[in-house]
Amino acid sequence: MSNTKLKAAILIVSETASKDPSTDRCIPILKQVFAELGNGQWEVAVAEIVPDSVLDIQNFVRAWTDREDAANLIVTSGGTGFAVKDVTPEAVTILLDRQAPGLVHGMLASSYAVTPFALMARPVAGVRKKTLILTFPGSPKGAKENLEAVLKLLPHACVQAAGAESRPLHVGGVKKLEQESGVSSQATKFGSASGHHHHHHHHGHGHGHSHGHGGHAVPKAHTKPEDRPQSNDPSAGPTRRYRSSPYPMLSVTEALDLIAQHTPEPAVQKVPVDMRLAGAVLAEDVKAAESVPAFRASIVDGYAIHIPKEVKFTKGTYPVALVSHAQPGEVPELKENEIARITTGAPLPPGADAVIMVEDTVLQEMTENGKEEKTVEILTDEIVAGENVREVGSDVKQGDTILKKGEGITVVGGEFGLLASVGTFEVSIYKRPVVGVLSTGDEIIPHDRPGSLRLGEVRDTNRPTLLTAVQNHKFKAVDLGIVSDKPGKLEETLRTAFRQADVLITTGGVSMGELDLLKPTIERALGGTIHFGRVAMKPGKPTTFASIPFKTSSGERVIKHIFALPGNPASAVVTFHLFVLPFLQRMAGISPTGLPKVKVVLEEDVKLDRMRPEYHRAVVCGREDGRLGAWSTGGQRSSRIGSFKGANALLCLPAGEGSRRKGEMVDALLMGHIGHVSQEEVRGRRYGDVVPGRQC
Repeated sequence: MSNTKLKAAILIVSETASKDPSTDRCIPILKQVFAELGNGQWEVAVAEIVPDSVLDIQNFVRAWTDREDAANLIVTSGGTGFAVKDVTPEAVTILLDRQAPGLVHGMLASSYAVTPFALMARPVAGVRKKTLILTFPGSPKGAKENLEAVLKLLPHACVQAAGAESRPLHVGGVKKLEQESGVSSQATKFGSASGHHHHHHHHGHGHGHSHGHGGHAVPKAHTKPEDRPQSNDPSAGPTRRYRSSPYPMLSVTEALDLIAQHTPEPAVQKVPVDMRLAGAVLAEDVKAAESVPAFRASIVDGYAIHIPKEVKFTKGTYPVALVSHAQPGEVPELKENEIARITTGAPLPPGADAVIMVEDTVLQEMTENGKEEKTVEILTDEIVAGENVREVGSDVKQGDTILKKGEGITVVGGEFGLLASVGTFEVSIYKRPVVGVLSTGDEIIPHDRPGSLRLGEVRDTNRPTLLTAVQNHKFKAVDLGIVSDKPGKLEETLRTAFRQADVLITTGGVSMGELDLLKPTIERALGGTIHFGRVAMKPGKPTTFASIPFKTSSGERVIKHIFALPGNPASAVVTFHLFVLPFLQRMAGISPTGLPKVKVVLEEDVKLDRMRPEYHRAVVCGREDGRLGAWSTGGQRSSRIGSFKGANALLCLPAGEGSRRKGEMVDALLMGHIGHVSQEEVRGRRYGDVVPGRQC
C-alpha cells in the first residue's frame, strides 16, 4: 500500500448548523477519529455544512467525486432519519454507481449494540466513480461510532475503488489484510473500537434537522421508495433494464392531484399596459388613476345652454356665442342668454347647465360670411339642468377599483380599453411560464427535412404540434430541437434546456425499451423526483411528471418541472391537454384550469377499452335541438395523429366491456370552438372526402 495519504471529505447536513456553524459538533469529532484511529493514513481535505437540500448535497458529492484529484472517501452526517426533510440517503443513492451493503450492515450493527434505536437510521454506502461514500447519523455520538466501526477497513476499499489491482492486494489472504488493517476475526465486533457502552441515539442531531426543518425546497414524494424503486441505470444496457415498470399505476385524478400539489405559486411581474396584455391575469386590484369622463361632456349634438338659478329656461331665439368641438382646447365661458353649438363628446363650456338636442332647434340666421350659425330658435322649454350631460366621473370615479386581482385580460379587448381609459400605464400580472419543447430519439428527424425517409427514420410531428398547442394558449414556447437517446447527451441537453425554460415538455423515451432513458436520467443524473411514471389511461399510459432541483446562473436554487410525454403523436397531444395545460394555467394564475367539460350526445356507437379509461378524439357540434352532439374521428390508435383531424374534443369514456350507444350522454373535454355541422360533413372530414359546408 502506498505511503500517500488518503483524502477524506466531510459533509454535515443540517439546517441549523448551515445558518450558524458554531452549533456544529460533528466536524471536530469526525476529524478526531480520523486523526486518532486512522493510523496516519488519512488527510481531511475539506469539511463543509449544507442545509437539508438534495441539490446542495449532490453538488458537494459531485464536486469531490467528478474531479481529477477526487476524494477517496466522503462521509456525511445528518439527514438519515425518518423526518420529512431527511433527504441525505435519497440524494446520495441517486449518484452511486455501486452499492456497499456490507458497510451499511457494519455501521448498523455497531450502533445496534449500543441502542435498538440505531435501526431508526437509514445509512447508505457505495461508490461513485473512484470515491467511497458513507452516510452517518446527525448525532455526534452516532456519527463517531459509525466511523469508528468501519474506519480500519476503509483504506483497503478506497484503494480498490481508486483502481488498484485486486490480486496484489490480496496476496497473503484475509489474515494478512486483517493484520494490515489492525483488526482480527475474533475481535471484530462492530463498535468495540470505540470503547463506548452508553450511546443515547436520540436522532436529535444537535442541528435541528430530526423533526423541525425549515426552508426546505425539495419536492415531497408521495409514494414509498419500495413502491417506486429507482429506474434503470442509463449505462446498464439492455440486459439490466426493467422488464416491467417500477412505477405504480395512478388514476388520472391521482395524477392531476399530484400535479396540483407540485405546481409552483404564480410569480408576479409589473408590465406596461399594451396589446401584449391579452390573456394575462391580474395579480393586484387596479384602481382608476383618473375619472371618466374627466370633464363635463355632451352626449348629443346640439346647443349648450345656461339656466339661471331658480328660473325655468325659456324657449325662444338665442345668439350662438361659441362652438365646442370634441377636441382639445380651451372653451370660453357661456354667459346668460347665450348658447353654444356643441358636438357629441365635447366639453361643456364653463357656465353651461344642459344641452338641447339639435332636433329641438331651428336655424334662424347665418353669419355674414354664411359659414356659421348666428341665431338659433329653441323650440322647447322642457329642459332641466344636467340634461344630456355626462358628469365628471359618471362612468368611473378616480380611485375606484376597476379590475380585481384574479381577473383576466381577455382578447375581446374590453378590459384593455377600460385600463386605457382611466390612465393606467402599468399593472401587476402573474408571469406566464416559459415552456421548452423537445423531442427525443436517434430515429427522429426534422419534419421538414427534404428527401425520403431511410429505414427506421420518423418525422418529428410531436414537437411542432406541441409548440403550436403551447402558443395557442398564449404561453411562450421555446423550440429545443431533437436530442439523442445517448445518456450523456440527454443529460446535457436537459440541463441546458432548463436555463431557457421554466417547464420542459419532452416526447418519447418514457416507455420500457433499452433506449427509453428519460426517467433514469431525471432520477440518477439530474437528482429529480418522479411524482408519477404511469397513468391508467388510453392513450398516454407512460406519461411522467417530475421535479428537478436546479441552480440558476445567478446562484439561485429553484425547482424546475418536466413533463415527459409518450412518443406516439396522439398520446402526446392528449396528455398535453389533460396534464400540462392545467399546470401551465395554474402557474399563470388562471382559474379554473384545464379544458372545459360539457355533456354531449353520442351520434354513433363508441367502443370502450376493456382495461383503461379512454380519452377518445371526437368532433362536437351544436345540434338543432340545442344540445351538443359528438362523432368519433375514427381509429384511435395512439400513433395515429390523423385522429386529431377536425377534432375539437376528447370524450371521457370509462373502462369496460362493450360500447357506449348512440344517443347516450357522456362527458367531453373541449379543445376548440363549437360550431354547427351536418353528420354528412363530419363523416366527410373524417374519411378525407371534400365536403362543402361550415367548419365545426
